[in-house]
Amino acid sequence: MRILALAWEFPPRIIGGISRHVAELYPEVVKRGHEVYLVTVAVEDRPLEEVIDGIHLYRIPVDPNHDFFQWITQMNANMLSFARSFLPENSIDLIHAHDWLVEETAIALTAEFQIPLVTTIHATEYGRCNGIHNDTQRYIHQKEIRLTQASQRVIVCSEYMRDELKRALDCSPEKTDVVYNGLSGERWQKITNAHQLECDRAALREKYASYEEYIIYYVGRITYEKGIYVLLNAMPKVLAAMNDRVRLVIIGTGDAYSILLQRQAWDLGIYHKVLFTGFMADDEFWRFQTISSCAVFPSLYEPFGIVALESFAAKVPLVVSDTGGLPEVVRHGITGIVTQVNNSDSLAAGIIEILCNQEYAQGLVSNAQSELKERFAWDRLAEQTEATFLKLRK
Repeated sequence: MRILALAWEFPPRIIGGISRHVAELYPEVVKRGHEVYLVTVAVEDRPLEEVIDGIHLYRIPVDPNHDFFQWITQMNANMLSFARSFLPENSIDLIHAHDWLVEETAIALTAEFQIPLVTTIHATEYGRCNGIHNDTQRYIHQKEIRLTQASQRVIVCSEYMRDELKRALDCSPEKTDVVYNGLSGERWQKITNAHQLECDRAALREKYASYEEYIIYYVGRITYEKGIYVLLNAMPKVLAAMNDRVRLVIIGTGDAYSILLQRQAWDLGIYHKVLFTGFMADDEFWRFQTISSCAVFPSLYEPFGIVALESFAAKVPLVVSDTGGLPEVVRHGITGIVTQVNNSDSLAAGIIEILCNQEYAQGLVSNAQSELKERFAWDRLAEQTEATFLKLRK
């Protein structure tokens, strides 16, 4: 099949999870004998047209705009203009759209050229905001509804998300397929290589904690929905159980909310035990994981949780909340510990169990490594995506 893909981000432009998803999925789709033509947004110092890992890439320039929604409208207009000149000269069997940001282009093209549309919904506004509460959220929500209604098939990353689309978007489960996210062999190898690098781990530890402290961490966006405040509330109990020998490292960006979390840490009397690093580059983060005792993801909303897979690859024991797709990714007592969402006592107990029982923790790590190969390899996930595509073969 010849597939026209629409995504607003592709490396090196990385805004959220879509970028890596499309960069890791489509090379495997190409290996299965299909042709992929990906339309995305231009980035500085990269050609407007090139082939990367078999993907025919077309980067569309979009002028800067301080109004995000006006920028999205312009992006769609530019993408649509390109596609209207591209499609008459190129036979395309399928359009594959990623999230509401390309809704205008996807719907226009499927209607004008009568090409079947598959959409991957990575997350919903309803889920991110725990409902629809204002006009901005309503605007995005309506775009998600229109996009899924116009699509012949919809792909989501977890069974949880299939149920959410039914509840929030009235999207039929019968036309919705579940394909998990994955971790590419290349990224897994880079993480593994970081563990094998000769480096002074004692010196590295000194940047984050004293030699007798366990290091636990959260990595991701610093937003309310990630439940970081629950982790901070759990810390006094963790510190008491571990004789104060724990340091929490919070990695990620979100300046406005970071200030609130820092104030919370101060009010809890644990500010001296919490380090907010801000952005951390991949290479530095992968080295950091080699000195870490536990990763914690206490999300209130999480469609899947790709960070869990990265922790699997890095051989870091994992504690997560039982929300969204996380319990599907992390199997409690087998590949990690799953705790009650928005419950700091439950989260603290999970962290303490990891820190106090190293043999048990290493057993979880070993199982997680096996699951990466069996359930979350992109070649297998590409085969499942292909199965959805083939349902719409002309």
